[in-house]
Amino acid sequence: MNLAVHGLEGDIREANTFYEDVHSLFSKCDFVMSNPPFNVDEVDAERVKSDRRLPFGLPGVNKAKKVSNGNYLWISYFQSYLGPKGRAGFVMSSQASSAGHGEAEVRRKIIETGDVDVMVAIRSNFFYTRAVPCELWHLDKSKPPERKDHVLMIDARNIYRKLTRKIYDFSPEQLSNISAIVWLYRGQQQRFLALQMDYFLRLCEQCAAIRPALEAFRLALGEVREPVRAFSGSLAQINSTPDEKKQGISQAVAELAETEQAYHQDRKPLLAALDGFRKRRRSEVPATNAEQHEARQAFDPLAEKLRGLIKQVDLLYKLAARSAELAHELASDYEEAREFYDRRNVSKNLKRLDETRKAAVEELKHTVYLHRQIHWLQDHFPDATMRDVAGLCKVVTRADIEAADWSLTPGRYVGVAPAEVDQDFDFEQTLRDIHVELADLNKEACALAAKIQRNFEELGL
Repeated sequence: MNLAVHGLEGDIREANTFYEDVHSLFSKCDFVMSNPPFNVDEVDAERVKSDRRLPFGLPGVNKAKKVSNGNYLWISYFQSYLGPKGRAGFVMSSQASSAGHGEAEVRRKIIETGDVDVMVAIRSNFFYTRAVPCELWHLDKSKPPERKDHVLMIDARNIYRKLTRKIYDFSPEQLSNISAIVWLYRGQQQRFLALQMDYFLRLCEQCAAIRPALEAFRLALGEVREPVRAFSGSLAQINSTPDEKKQGISQAVAELAETEQAYHQDRKPLLAALDGFRKRRRSEVPATNAEQHEARQAFDPLAEKLRGLIKQVDLLYKLAARSAELAHELASDYEEAREFYDRRNVSKNLKRLDETRKAAVEELKHTVYLHRQIHWLQDHFPDATMRDVAGLCKVVTRADIEAADWSLTPGRYVGVAPAEVDQDFDFEQTLRDIHVELADLNKEACALAAKIQRNFEELGL
């Protein structure tokens, strides 16, 4: 199914890989990619002990003559499939990178081949069926001499995107940024710079998308504001309406108008600055490291203003909604006021306003997000060259690995990053995440309650 989804053809045969190499892959593959089952036990040691795909020996045999954990069988198979220039990438349980006893001995031998190239630690909940943390192993039989005794360790456990309460993944940008670290490690600086060039071009596209989104919000805001303001002005003709009610709506409308005026004063020059940035950077796409730093620094103040504009858009919606709510209440409570106010139409327009608010905020946030990706790359690798970054990555030698008991666990080498204040903390997204988690818990609770109820009924209670 996986092959079909990606439009690929495959030669699929029924067999047990632990005991058979039905495709005769030994030493033939240029590329190997796999996500094997973790921690398989009870593999018959007698049947596999002479397999040529296990050049480093068995990882450990118990009293029943079974291989108690098949992880290093898989790793050995993948390594043995590679041709002289072969490369492999596969997912493996995190416990394998530091496992002891027989597994440690096999790991030592694999490391001594010089084929281990990159190790990436991934946090838990990246699988739909299992919550275990894992690591991505990358082997390369064609590593150049200067990297033969080196391994790049990347700890990506703090890099993720939350999809549901139980499932995380990488955003496309996060995946690209992790790849960019590998590019620098391999001396591919141009790929690193090309990624930032792509971010700048996308940033320019986002700058162009902001104006129409904000214009739609402006028009929708007017469709809510004007009938509420007209209603507030008409209240002077209604003697039965209490003065405090009239004053409440009047103050709400005035606060909305004052806030909107400040918003437009900030919005106009910001849009002009974004247009200027877009026109220049599209015609002069920053290609060198120095040019990219200069371009990012030029956008820094614009990103800060965009964050401020997000707050203003949200505030305008809240004030408009508050004004409409007061008008709704008054029109509902006082019959004379109803003829001056079309509650249904305002409610419809308020819903439209919320939709345009979300769309505008999404465009603003995505623009800031793209800028943050450039910032992340430049902050961690300011010279566009590989360097060790605390809590993220480190290039280690074979001697370093030997001193650490031949462990390939990235977290053991990269250390801990200093605490940082997240200036782009998304409170609204966090609330959505909490809502998703609560919804999942409620769903599970209902299913569990129904199951308990059925069990009691079956017991006749």
